[in-house]
Amino acid sequence: MPLGRTYAVSLVGMNGHVVEVEADIGQTLPAFVLLGLPDASLNEAKDRIRAAARNAGVPLSRRKITVNLIPASLPKRGSSFDLAIVMSALAAAGDVRGSGSTVFIAELGLDGQLRPVHGVLPAVMAAVDAGHRSIVVAAENAAEAALVPSAEVRSFLTLADVALAFGADDAQVTVPVRAQRQVPQVPVVSAGPLRDLSDIAGQHEARYALEIAAAGAHHLLMVGPPGAGKTMLAERLPGILPDLQDDHAMEVTAIHSLSGEKHCTELVRKPPFESPHHTATPASIIGGGSGIPRPGAASRAHRGILFLDEAPEYERRVLEALREPLESGRLVLHRSSGTATYPARFQLVLALNPCPCGLASGKGIDCMCTAQQRRRYFNRLSGPLLDRVDLQLVVQRVGLADYVGAEPAEQSATVALRVAKAREAQRERLRGWKYATNAEVQGRILRGDLALPRSVTAPLDKALERNLISARGWDRVLRVAWTIADLAGQDRPSADDVVTALGFRLQERAA
Repeated sequence: MPLGRTYAVSLVGMNGHVVEVEADIGQTLPAFVLLGLPDASLNEAKDRIRAAARNAGVPLSRRKITVNLIPASLPKRGSSFDLAIVMSALAAAGDVRGSGSTVFIAELGLDGQLRPVHGVLPAVMAAVDAGHRSIVVAAENAAEAALVPSAEVRSFLTLADVALAFGADDAQVTVPVRAQRQVPQVPVVSAGPLRDLSDIAGQHEARYALEIAAAGAHHLLMVGPPGAGKTMLAERLPGILPDLQDDHAMEVTAIHSLSGEKHCTELVRKPPFESPHHTATPASIIGGGSGIPRPGAASRAHRGILFLDEAPEYERRVLEALREPLESGRLVLHRSSGTATYPARFQLVLALNPCPCGLASGKGIDCMCTAQQRRRYFNRLSGPLLDRVDLQLVVQRVGLADYVGAEPAEQSATVALRVAKAREAQRERLRGWKYATNAEVQGRILRGDLALPRSVTAPLDKALERNLISARGWDRVLRVAWTIADLAGQDRPSADDVVTALGFRLQERAA
């Protein structure tokens, strides 16, 4: 008998690899051998596939079936290989015709039903990039797979339907489950309305800092007493961010698909907002788990916001692990089972109290913390981490005049228009370097093609000479200055813009 050959996709992090699945029918006693470095969950497919094929009316051969997954050196995990394996075995036995370059991505139930799997979007993207446009998935995954341009997606409810589509004998494939099947209903998950900036009374400086952070994708730190509005400000940042462009939306949707939160039916257009609790484990924030590491909150916040409330309460190793993605925009997770790379270009928003008890604001007469306790509290955030945060802001409690009888605050929609205009100015200016926001611009460009006159950068130069900022801080202040200029509709930052940006950088230290 000829070999049966189909294709599947193995995901290692966000990277998908097309796997050739070949099957051979031997002339010996019944057996099912699966080769090619499968993990435990994939090894279980042997019994699952036999039962599913029998209940679908296309039983597998009783002879020895040998299935090889190529390349053999690539780790393979999960149940998404089920359909590809059974179709290759049926092709080897002559029960179905060859499937050509079709990629099969689905899990099988014992009753022959096709079950949805996570990570369909990045898997289909990898298949199309490798030249495999024909894709077969479970019905629940159809809308998600169809998000990939140029993919020719076919979806089915049962293995019997797939076998018939690929030439199985219609008289043979007769099972009760086919008559009982129902079209699955994919639940629509609503993110709910975004919270509006008009809910915040007063806090004019903090609102302006939030607008700058949104316009330039800058990281933000807020220090203030409980009740000052730090969390409210952070939660309203997504409402003034522009919708994601197509390429960014595809990246974000692929991460959400891989993380298994839900089956995506459309591209995620709104920037994500992740706010893990301070008791969260490193694996839940950075990524990890058994086998190939899974994406954590930092990757799920890609192209959006990662908000760490009560930042000093997080584990030190979690905070330090964020330093690399703040610079590179990606997370590389090394484990004994393999290495996974996930995008993680997020905006980091940190909020913390002025001291452990939170009362060391204003005159601080009610604070009972010692100087050593305050120093230990702030030292939980290392200097290298803080050096990567562009805007560092002290948030005070609002007064009665701002809270009662004040004019209505500006709405998020109005601020979002200014942010969108500033973002467009940045894209036009940075198009030649393939950057989208000021926060991404490298220092060599700021000191080269975008260099400002010394008369404009004089306050910044003086701060560097006095060791008030580092060389990295010098670059970051300039990035903020460019964003302030973009919000004001200016072609280049002025000296006042540089002073304003420097003030945000040194504000927390002065307090």
